[in-house]
Order: sequence, then C-alpha cells, then structure tokens
Amino acid sequence: MARKTTSRKKGSAPKRRRFALPAGLRKWLRRGLLAFVVLFAISLIWPRFLPTPYGPYMMAERLRLGGISHDWVAMEKIAPDMARSVVAAEDANFCRHWGFDMSAIRAALANGATRGGSTISQQTVKNVYLWQGRSWPRKVIEAAITPLAEVLWPKRRMLEIYLNIAEFDEGVFGVEAAAQHYYNVRAKDLSAVQSARLAVLLPNPKERDPRNLSKNLRARAAQVLDGAATIQADGRSDCFDS
Repeated sequence: MARKTTSRKKGSAPKRRRFALPAGLRKWLRRGLLAFVVLFAISLIWPRFLPTPYGPYMMAERLRLGGISHDWVAMEKIAPDMARSVVAAEDANFCRHWGFDMSAIRAALANGATRGGSTISQQTVKNVYLWQGRSWPRKVIEAAITPLAEVLWPKRRMLEIYLNIAEFDEGVFGVEAAAQHYYNVRAKDLSAVQSARLAVLLPNPKERDPRNLSKNLRARAAQVLDGAATIQADGRSDCFDS
C-alpha cells in the first residue's frame, strides 16, 4: 500500500506555538498587580488625611546621621507669613497651576538652565515618594505621580506636607524644627523677616544660614518678603490662606 505523504503548500509558513504562562503563575501575577495598584492608591490617599512622618531621603539621612530633627505641625500652627514666603520663593503660581508651571519650565529652558521650573507640587511628590538626584527615571515617575497628587490633595494640604518635610539644614526637616533650630521659636511665631530668610535656604539648605546670609541672599530675602505681600494682595495665596 502506498504511504500517504503530506506536503506543505509552497510559501506557507509553519504554525508558531503560542507561549502561555502556567495558569498558577498567571493567577499570582494578576494578584501581584492588583496588590500593587491597591497599595499605590492607598499611598496616594493617606497623605491627604494623616501626617507624613518620613520620606525616602529623610529616612536615609536619619540612618546616616543617627537621627534627625523633625516635628510635624498642622498648617494652623505655621505662621501665614512662612507659607506665603515659601510660595513666593519657590512657586509663585502655586495656586494657579495643576502641578506643573509651564511658563516657569519654558523660562528655565530658554535660559539654558539644567534645573528650575520645578513646582512645590513636584518637590512634595519627590520628597514623599522618591529619591534625590536628577535622573530621568525619577523625573518621569515624579511627572506621573504629581497630577494624581494634585487631584487627591487640596492645595493647602500639599503645602502643609511640603512645609513639614522640606530640608532646612543637615538633619533638620520641616518648618517647626527649623524655627526652633535657627530662632528658638515655634513655627507659628515666625516673623515675616524670619520666614523670608528661611525660605531662601531651600535651594541649598546645607550651605546657608538665615542668621548669616550673604549680601546677595539678604537681597533675595527682601524680594521674597515683598513677593509674599504681593501674592497675598493679588489673590495668589487664596488656595492656602486661612
């Protein structure tokens, strides 16, 4: 009896086998993804209601130094001049943007700046969730989280978090610790001048002392003092002023 032979049609490609993950592995991957989404959502929601005691950088500094100075205080216990000074110094349009100040970013790029244009919202997200440095991965993650934080956290709460975790000296975090460290007063008792001087520390807090500012930084503090009064007068502090 002749044996039947099969022949592949000319030009036809062999069928490819589809690679399939085992059912058990697929189930655990789905569970892992769901757990990640839930934990991520919780991590975005809880800062709206609860104090944020430590961010990654604060924890790293605590380990490196053997301890840090930090005392969380509610916005009601921070001098209004301090809140306005920080906004005037770091992000004058804080109340008017959705997390990114495009005009400030364009100005920074036009001036050839390698940094700048970062809003208080972006800085807060970085301090709460991310590491320090200028790497692109960090900036991409920061850019992804910032709009979500803007939706979930009121502006006043965003600024409250920022004021409580910003670094003001080596191992000194938050405005309450800074007020006591430099002026031996509580954050709610800071004067307008003291507030402006603390605000100019933020770009480089480890190398500046508000009690002994250079001539240029004293001039900058005077500008911040005027800027704080300006944003109060023109309504750019309405989103966080009590």
